[in-house]
Order: sequence, then C-alpha cells, then structure tokens
Amino acid sequence: MRYIGIDIGGANTKVASSDGEITELLYIPLWKDTTLPSALKELANRLRPDGLAVVMTGELADCFVDKDEGIKFIMDAVNNAFDCEVKYVNNTGNFQERTQSSRELAAANWAASARLIGEEVGDCIFVDVGSTTSDVIPIKNGKHIAGHTDFSRLLRDELFYAGTLRTNLAALLETVDLDAGTCRVSSELFANTADAYMLLGDIDKELYTCETADGAGKNMIDCMRRLARVVCADLTEISEDDIYRLAKNVKERQIELLCNSISTVAEKNDLDMIVSAGLGEFMVEEAAKRLGYDCFSTADKWGKDISKVFPAYAAARSMDKEKNE
Repeated sequence: MRYIGIDIGGANTKVASSDGEITELLYIPLWKDTTLPSALKELANRLRPDGLAVVMTGELADCFVDKDEGIKFIMDAVNNAFDCEVKYVNNTGNFQERTQSSRELAAANWAASARLIGEEVGDCIFVDVGSTTSDVIPIKNGKHIAGHTDFSRLLRDELFYAGTLRTNLAALLETVDLDAGTCRVSSELFANTADAYMLLGDIDKELYTCETADGAGKNMIDCMRRLARVVCADLTEISEDDIYRLAKNVKERQIELLCNSISTVAEKNDLDMIVSAGLGEFMVEEAAKRLGYDCFSTADKWGKDISKVFPAYAAARSMDKEKNE
C-alpha cells in the first residue's frame, strides 16, 4: 500500500511517501495563478496513492479573502484530483473529524511534524526552518504544547517569520558593515535570503526554487548583483568582499533572531533538546550550538531529502500507522 503526504503551502507544495522513497518540492505560488488543481491532478495520475494525508499553510495567501476561502479552495483542489481516501491533519496533529471546524486545518503542517517527533524523539523543541518561515514547537509527553494558530504562535515566539529562500533581506537587516562604513539598507525587495545562502554555499541552485527578485538568473553573479542593490549599489561600486560580508551579515542576523525565539520557548517550557528540520537545518544546528543545547537532526535520522519535506512525510507516516495498527 502506498500512502502519500502532501503539504500545500502558499509558495511550495511538498510531497513524500510514508516509506520515504518519494520526496518532491514543487514551487506553486498560489497568489500568482491557479495551477494547483492541475498540478495535483498530475501528481494523482503519476503517484496513484492508496491513501493521501494532507496538511496546508497556503490558505493565508493573499489571493483569498480569508482563511475559510483558502481552505475551501485547497480542499476542493485535492478532493477533485485524488480518487483515493483523503484525510486532513488539523492543528492538534490528528486527522480531522467531519464534525470539527475546517478552521482547525489552517497552518497545521507543523502539527503533523510535531506528532511524529513526539512519538519518535520525545520532549524537545522541534525547529523547522523552511523556505519562508521557521517553526519553533515545544513538545512534551509526546504532544505539542504550542499555540494552535499562526497568530497565537507569533505571539508566543513559536513562529519566526523568516526562511531560507523567500525572505526580503530588508526584513532582517537595518544596516550592514562594509569597507566604507556602516550602511543602511534599502527597503525594496532587491534580494532575498536565497541569494545570500547561494553565495555562501549553504544551498545550491537546485534548492533555489523560488523566483528571483529581479526575474534574472540564479548564478553567482546574478546573486551578487541583487545583493549589491540592497545597499543601492552595483558591482562597479562595491567589492566582492563587501558583497560576501553583506551575505554573512544576513546569516548572522537570521541565526541571532532564531536563537532569540528558541531561547524564549526553551525557558518558558523548560526544554533543552532541539530537533532540526527543513532547508535551513544548518541555521538550527548553529543556533543550538550557540545556546548550548543538544541538537537531533532529522536529516541524520531520515535523510536530507525527507528533512526538506518533513511535514508531508510526517503526515504520510501518520496515515500509514493508522492503517496498519
């Protein structure tokens, strides 16, 4: 029997099978077009699962009037594409019952991950740095004790809204130290975190799945050109060393902010074990090291490909377990 998990985000859709043999990361920006229904039909025809477990975060995309409209759009797209059994994971990490409000499905991908980590690892803080956001989830006695909505998690430092690919550098930096001195940055969307991490070698071109800020390419020169624009310069005005320094400033600031969220959640919940996942595992591991916490890597246990799509894998595993109990 083949059980597939799908995590439908506003920008990326992640796919994984319960045995980990299938892992896919697809860039499908919901706010730009309506290709999700056709993309899901293609997946259904190609993968032909016996059961499908679904989690979502894409309902917040600003093409929808509210979350209810987004949830309905995603559920309709899934239900019309797949003719197998389909189950949805809610913000408790459990499969949704028909009597429950569909609102509980909103932004619940982290809850699927937390359920698996709670079962397999135990008490910890699960930190998943994805393309856009970072989840910082306290887990005790096998269950998450986080807020149930993105709003509540932002209030509790359990959601840090910066990621490995899509974050505007102006959201992280106010100034950057260059050869010529301390320089303020532009608030324009001239570059994103993917440019910095490509230049530093933390991701490769294959993982740079989102669009570039200027619509240009994703080679090193393209990334450097975009990073130079962050300080309103071009490649004739600042040195290559300055551009690398800017990229390192981005990484340092993002890790610093991640440390702040992790330490707040750790102290509040008396936890000192970190479990890392996502495209940005390298940041989680560095943050744990700085804070003096042990770090358990999902990439080390399940493999890098699964770590990058962990909510989808966790959802698929939950369905597999339920069917084989």
